[in-house]
Amino acid sequence: MNDTTGFYELVVNGKKREVRDSWVGESLLYVLRERLGLMGSKGACEQGECGSCTVLLDGDAVCSCLVLAATATDSEVVTVEGLAADGAPTDVQKAFVEHGAVQCGFCTPGLIVAVHHLLDRNPDPSAIEVKEALSGNICRCTGYGRIFAAVETVVAIRKGAGK
Repeated sequence: MNDTTGFYELVVNGKKREVRDSWVGESLLYVLRERLGLMGSKGACEQGECGSCTVLLDGDAVCSCLVLAATATDSEVVTVEGLAADGAPTDVQKAFVEHGAVQCGFCTPGLIVAVHHLLDRNPDPSAIEVKEALSGNICRCTGYGRIFAAVETVVAIRKGAGK
């Protein structure tokens, strides 16, 4: 944080972004949405219980509502908007749509980030590993079956087995 100029910089989705007029106690979620206009991450519980605000912070999936934005100045933040370099839907996003895993959509960005995080670390997870990786993300609409089916499809496609 630069105390003499009253702003700090975050690296979000591969780009340096200035954060101005921010109180140092603001959450990363708040700064992403309200200061930087990145509306993908959602704020629901604000207590790290629902996963709707999941982002990648230096490659780790975190609830952005629990991270002070000013502490992320030396980190790389990736939001759901930054998962695909060209702005096209990722394979995970396509599978979610294809399987109807997107219903009200509130939990979807956090789940998409969590699935990318899982598959980047473990390209062929077991059903238990998928459930464990997504256990911090609450969805009230789908019953999770469609979400798990979407993950299975992505794993199969990435392995070259098709759908």
